[in-house]
Amino acid sequence: MSTTTSAVLPPARGLIPLPSGTTARGLLVQAALLAAVVAAGWWFWSNAQANMAARGLQFGFGFLDRSAGIPIGESPIPYTPADTYRQALTVGLLNTLRVAMAGIALCTLFGILLGLARLSSNPLLRALVGGYIEVIRNTPLVLQLVFWHAVILQLPSVRQALNPLPGVFLSQRGLKLPAPLAEPALWVFLAALAAGAAGWLLLLRRERARQAGTGERKSTLLRGLALLAGLPALTLAVGFAPAVSWPELAGFNFEGGLTLSPEFFALLVGLVVYTSAFVAEIVRAGIQSVHRGQWEAARALGLDGGRIMRLVILPQALRVIIPPMTSQYLNLTKNSSLAVVIGYPDLVSVANTSINQTGQAIEVITIFMTVYLAISLATSGLMNWYNARVALKER
Repeated sequence: MSTTTSAVLPPARGLIPLPSGTTARGLLVQAALLAAVVAAGWWFWSNAQANMAARGLQFGFGFLDRSAGIPIGESPIPYTPADTYRQALTVGLLNTLRVAMAGIALCTLFGILLGLARLSSNPLLRALVGGYIEVIRNTPLVLQLVFWHAVILQLPSVRQALNPLPGVFLSQRGLKLPAPLAEPALWVFLAALAAGAAGWLLLLRRERARQAGTGERKSTLLRGLALLAGLPALTLAVGFAPAVSWPELAGFNFEGGLTLSPEFFALLVGLVVYTSAFVAEIVRAGIQSVHRGQWEAARALGLDGGRIMRLVILPQALRVIIPPMTSQYLNLTKNSSLAVVIGYPDLVSVANTSINQTGQAIEVITIFMTVYLAISLATSGLMNWYNARVALKER
């Protein structure tokens, strides 16, 4: 019995094997899409150049060095209308970063508290927080910003300002707070505070290493608080006491202290109230994602409720909480662009004025789109790094 084998002829020299039908179709589709994108971009660029030429404009960023003439009510850096558009846009960017950073910190704090209250065993507290969350999440943010701005403008005048705490005044002119003066004593005090916090972190790392090696772990609360409070107290004792500027009524306004304008205060309150409702639901869902057996096992070991939440539940819930929290931080930063509705001079507000005065719409929009993209990427990168740090790792 004989068998025959068919020889496979090698491809002829100089010929490239053609891809299969499915691969060829995929390549053709991708090439067509790329050609369409290039064609659309070329059409957009040609059309934009033609329209700019018809209005006597040329594409470029040279206008940034011209005098802006834009009055900006509040600025964290020195600014006058005679400064350039570059300086004006920088002021807008700093105003955006200021409200975004303060908003992220406050919405995280209030969101965690509301999320824990959402899981309270007290039915009244649980119902009140649930109603708050449903009302806030289902109301447009623009409407809330206008509401808070109107509420602040209806507050008493400066002479009848509310004084809930010593040195704190709330009026139609916004919120006045005591503020430390930027003197050498302040930097020494802050350095001591940072050193105390770093020392506490080192204690935590040492106790975690001991727990991993021996199974034993001592509390760092008292030692950490001693470092955090003791080092700054030591600087005060040796004479490095920061000077504080206290608001004082002088004529028809306050002098001294830190001023939060009505627009900034309304924007900050609106963003925090709105975003904290979403953060609360994220925290609640993250905690409830931890299996109930973890609670029962921790109770069986004799741990109290606070230690169970801090040592057992939250470390496991963070892997569920952090990704959607990142989205909320990005949303808060981008939602700050609604400040134009209540007159707060953020980046978008200053950019709109710059477009109206110069006509360089493409350039200005490119600038603030790039800025928002950079802020979003930086926030995402930082949160992804933290997420990797707290993620549960297999041994």
